[in-house]
Amino acid sequence: MTKKFYTLALSLTLLFTLAFASATARSTATEAARVGDAVADFTLPDADGKEHKLSTLRGAKGTALIFISVQCPVSNAYNERMTQLAADYKAKGINVVGINSNVAEMPDAIKTHAKEKNLAFPILKDKGNKIADRMNAQFTPEVFLLDANNKLVYHGRIDNARNGGEISAPDLRNAMDAVIAGQAVTTPETKAFGCSIKRA
Repeated sequence: MTKKFYTLALSLTLLFTLAFASATARSTATEAARVGDAVADFTLPDADGKEHKLSTLRGAKGTALIFISVQCPVSNAYNERMTQLAADYKAKGINVVGINSNVAEMPDAIKTHAKEKNLAFPILKDKGNKIADRMNAQFTPEVFLLDANNKLVYHGRIDNARNGGEISAPDLRNAMDAVIAGQAVTTPETKAFGCSIKRA
């Protein structure tokens, strides 16, 4: 009788554990940032280990969070465009902030890469891909544009062409221009493309 009771108790415990894990997974997926959601403040270090809060890096009118990579050829194809975006929109009130969530890309490599590629905007290291998970970021490059109230107003690609000479849809620029003008983003979501984020 005791053996049967023990077996039943063990089975029930296993079922409860599986159900809890499933519910947690569903909850995590549900909590991933969606267009229209407010994104909570967070703190991440730069390549030198200095901590930065989103609230101190954001622009007066918004912030473009771009998940980037040291090694991804698609992300690297956008280096000049990302730097130009940062320069063009900083004076207009939108700051560009890079986030590196790839587990194998260490701070020293991130720092060297930024210097060599002239990436003139802050780049933060997302150790353990916590912010990538919170935002449900999957690719490099992938953009999350926040307005002045940290509401997510655009999510997706920078534009529609890896080759800068073939751009016909400057999606991120269009979204940033709309935010600056105080207008709704007409295309709030596009499909990001690039290399997958290599998670811990």
